[in-house]
Amino acid sequence: MVAVKAGDVDGALRRPDPRVGVFLFYGPDMGLINERARMVAERAVDDPSDPFQLIRIDGDDIAADPARLADEAGTMGLFGSKRAIWVKSTSRNIAPAVDGVLKGELQDTVIVIEGGDIQKSSPLRTLCERSQKALALPCYADTGRDLGTVVDETLKANGFSIQREARTALIASLGGDRLATRGELAKLMLYAHGQSEITLADVDAIMSDVSSLAMDAVIDAAFAGEGTGLEVGSRRLAAEGVNASVLLGAALRHALMLLTARLSVEEGRPIPAVMETLRSLHFRRKPLVERHLQRWTGGSLRNAIALLQASLLQTRRLADLDDTIAAKTLLDIARAARR
Repeated sequence: MVAVKAGDVDGALRRPDPRVGVFLFYGPDMGLINERARMVAERAVDDPSDPFQLIRIDGDDIAADPARLADEAGTMGLFGSKRAIWVKSTSRNIAPAVDGVLKGELQDTVIVIEGGDIQKSSPLRTLCERSQKALALPCYADTGRDLGTVVDETLKANGFSIQREARTALIASLGGDRLATRGELAKLMLYAHGQSEITLADVDAIMSDVSSLAMDAVIDAAFAGEGTGLEVGSRRLAAEGVNASVLLGAALRHALMLLTARLSVEEGRPIPAVMETLRSLHFRRKPLVERHLQRWTGGSLRNAIALLQASLLQTRRLADLDDTIAAKTLLDIARAARR
């Protein structure tokens, strides 16, 4: 069987080849692996709640006893009902057990395997990609159109519409794991219970970490050379009791991220293209970070990183002066940004 591309998985599952009896789901998005495995396993039987129709087996048990999978696959269902065997992921090699099944005939039985984040050279993945009776289906984090589809379908199914700007903010805050995305959407819909439309205020209330955003605002002001914003934000963080070393640590991570991005710019990549690679940024920070990339050079960022590292060390040695050290360090960075 030809390897299925990530963008073609949903289509392959809508119209599966009738010869296929083994479905292997693999990739870094464990939530999406579980969601797709559950869908295929439950769709294959008449009653998913019947343990004689939907059989769940731990992958470690299969690895310890490879013959068990073939035995389960060869067992006739009660009253001639269809059966599905759902194998949970394991770090151990279960390719020999699956190979034994693929060499036989599957009668009214579907085998669904959660393979985890296995490599291309994995025996299990290689076996399923080469077999006419199996499908190896990649599961990667939702991005762009896929993530938008998940949001739209989930909200619509639960009777919600969403404002355009709220949808943009929501999508920018999601991704990485399908299970986590479902959880965040569930929280948002619970918060918006009783209303038909989700607004930007709803998204901000559920998706935004207020203390984190306040810290980001201080760091962004420092690297933009905005003294007023830095002073106001620093006072707010001090009033909230934010630890100085935590703030400096966040500033150091930001400087390291900027350095990597700036070096790409200095190698000839346009800033908009580099910004596309910074997927972890909150959407509201992207214009500010783009200005940081325009303002700072690789050399000046290395100096800022050295300053932050030295200041972090000082806060550990002089704990009583940590707030003063942090304030002076960020002010020095703001002065460097203005230069």
